[in-house]
Amino acid sequence: MNTEPRRTLSTADERRETVLRTAIGAFAAKGYYGTTTTEVGKAAGISQAYVFRLFPNKESLFVAVVEYCFLRVRESLERGAAAAEGSSPEAVLSAMGEAYARLITDNDLLLVQIHAQAAAASEPAVRDVVRTGYARLVEYVRGASGGDDAQVQQFFARGMLCHLVSAIGAAEVDAPWTRTLATGIRHY
Repeated sequence: MNTEPRRTLSTADERRETVLRTAIGAFAAKGYYGTTTTEVGKAAGISQAYVFRLFPNKESLFVAVVEYCFLRVRESLERGAAAAEGSSPEAVLSAMGEAYARLITDNDLLLVQIHAQAAAASEPAVRDVVRTGYARLVEYVRGASGGDDAQVQQFFARGMLCHLVSAIGAAEVDAPWTRTLATGIRHY
């Protein structure tokens, strides 16, 4: 008999998690500007009014989605660092890159990151959550890998290039320019 206490969520907490997971797909499909809270509520099987009981506005919902995505990225990088075959910065960064490449096969996560970066240009709350998310990731990658500034910068630059290559479907186009961009970029 299992005697361990089970974590139980309140109905509101369960609904909040459901809305958050549903919103990831909705925002991935249409972005911050193109997604309505009505669409999120409908996809989650609740009313728009109930979405607003859980999240005061669309901006706070999107910010929560972006925070959740940054947490998933961090967890992925942690798994990668733990699986590194060596402790050199190069080995750890390579293992983290591998873990991230596998993570973004979840196209919704990739698209939310791209939409968040675009919305950050004009939405202060989104800019703040993206800045905070990257600040935490950069410091984690620096500490976990022991890499210097140039190595950490290259790690993130390669990740951004990975976003571009994936978003434009460069692997589907056999041309010199796509081969140039995609060389060394891992895809799954």
